[in-house]
Amino acid sequence: MITIKLIKDSDFEVTVKLKSTTQHKVHISNDLYNSLTDGKVSHENLIKASFEFLLERESNNSILSQFDLEVISHYFPEYEKEIKKRLKT
Repeated sequence: MITIKLIKDSDFEVTVKLKSTTQHKVHISNDLYNSLTDGKVSHENLIKASFEFLLERESNNSILSQFDLEVISHYFPEYEKEIKKRLKT
């Protein structure tokens, strides 16, 4: 279960409840948001899809506790292409 709460502007707190519960602070730049969603999907839906993507590849305990969303593509080069496909933008 993934819960997303707006902290301020483009900063969000994400709670992932699986075998263990983890919390993550995530920042989304406007450039990345527009690039991935074309403004057609909410920030929360983008974050949810991004965490689903991450959880398919690693446990919630392995996800960084604080990061900028664009860092995902440094670890998983297919991230942006896959997210665009999932969000159908």
